Amino acid sequence: MIKAVKVRLKPTNEQEAQLLKSAGVARFAYNWALGREKENRDNDGKFLNDQELRKEFTQLKQKEEYAWLYDTSNNLSKQAIKDACDAYKRFFKSQAGFPRFKSKRCTQPKFYNDNIKLKFKDGRFLIEKVGWVKISEPERIQVDKFHNPRVSFDGKYWYISVGIDMPIPTVELTDGIIGIDVGIKDLAVCSNKMKFENINKTKRTKKQAKKLRRLQRKASRKYEKNKNGKEYVKTSNIIKLEKQIRVTHRKIANTRLNHIHQAAAAIVKTKPSRVVMENLNVKGMMRNRHLSKAIGEQGFNLFMCILMYKCLFYGIEFVKADRFYPSSKTCCNCGYVKKDLKLNERVYQCPVCHNEIDRDYQASINLARYMDTA
Repeated sequence: MIKAVKVRLKPTNEQEAQLLKSAGVARFAYNWALGREKENRDNDGKFLNDQELRKEFTQLKQKEEYAWLYDTSNNLSKQAIKDACDAYKRFFKSQAGFPRFKSKRCTQPKFYNDNIKLKFKDGRFLIEKVGWVKISEPERIQVDKFHNPRVSFDGKYWYISVGIDMPIPTVELTDGIIGIDVGIKDLAVCSNKMKFENINKTKRTKKQAKKLRRLQRKASRKYEKNKNGKEYVKTSNIIKLEKQIRVTHRKIANTRLNHIHQAAAAIVKTKPSRVVMENLNVKGMMRNRHLSKAIGEQGFNLFMCILMYKCLFYGIEFVKADRFYPSSKTCCNCGYVKKDLKLNERVYQCPVCHNEIDRDYQASINLARYMDTA
């Protein structure tokens, strides 16, 4: 089994500039390939595979105005074009939404490095056109063969993520089945009475969110004061503020990600034979302007993906419940379906058997029984 290992890079100033340039070329190649696919589709043309697009991109690089593309590795632009084609294919297979163009301002800088040319020696990685870059925690890298290496920047540090062959652990599972109900009040409520709080409601996260709002307002005021006609002038103080904003964004995102990892790990450590999780229509839920911010902060899809791969690693069966399965509306005692259940009714009261139970806990119980009733 392949397991991802992520370590922090320690590049010099020159190497960091080259890493940023490589990420920019990867973003350009991805957007160019996506634009060609979209243009070809608008003209009723057939799907362009990545081999055809790579040939076109090679011809594009020979033009004088695109000579800067030669400053980086050829492999990262090839992989970026392949990633764009794969994203386009997934859309037509109804596996994902239509791919979006990558923005310089909003997209995380990252790129691919050829796994054959990636070398590791004496606590350093050899990255194409960048050179030997030191890493922290070199003891975590114990092999010479890597899969799908990716270099990324989180606003403060550069990281390299590599896939390493790991033996599949033999874990003796129990006969238990865990149903997981996710929501806004709590991240997850499990049928075995485990409950994981909403990290966005904690004092620490609220404090960081308040700091972020204050910094953003401060930067906005400085932009308005330094406005030159229709153009905004970026001063040194604004650059410092934007760096603080990036670091604060990073801290909040890492806090949420760590909470999701801890919740998924706690569920997997109980060693159930099966995990059943509801499959929410997050895109539809985001249309509710009153709850969209809270729903987006919870990261339901990320939680599902992390829990899925952890279950796969330990050989636990992972089941996605049907999107229209009425887990919250069904009484876990008698099976009565209360179709008019409102969102503000946090305690489920069955009119048939008079059973009273927390609606989220009841949903998790019904999810644990999902395979028996499906």
